[in-house]
Amino acid sequence: MTSLASTSGLQRVLESERPRLLRFLAARGAGDDAEDVLQDLWHKISGAEARPVADPVSYLFRAAENVLRDRQRASLSRDRRQHEWQDLANSDDAPQGERVLIARQRLREAEETLLALGPRVDQIFRRYRLDGLGQAAIARELGISLSSVEKDLQKAYRALAQLKDKFDAE
Repeated sequence: MTSLASTSGLQRVLESERPRLLRFLAARGAGDDAEDVLQDLWHKISGAEARPVADPVSYLFRAAENVLRDRQRASLSRDRRQHEWQDLANSDDAPQGERVLIARQRLREAEETLLALGPRVDQIFRRYRLDGLGQAAIARELGISLSSVEKDLQKAYRALAQLKDKFDAE
């Protein structure tokens, strides 16, 4: 997170309640994502307009639960989209062999795109998206800041979105 000198009152409460919030999130099914949920909460409250909160501890626990719920909903939506995409891909009129060749070529292009961004961006993307490691854990593993992990993931997502647009145009 950040130094106490530059934090708001709500951020200081979050820092002091961090162990309790982690246990709270773990009990609600966050598991290994509890750290990432807290990081999302940190960003949410650091970007919010500073205003008085009557009971900051209760507010943070409720906000943490809301962030967890939003992440779970996003995960369900992502899984549903993935499943629907697979159904569409399998119902394609192209012969199976041709689809496999196209998929392999696109995978090669995606790998080349990620490698062109640098080995660290490629490694962070793979650890996060393929290995399922949380952003905070990746930052600790590589000895870099969480902000660097987030920026590298954004680079990868932008590049892959441009590649997807290219594929869609073909």
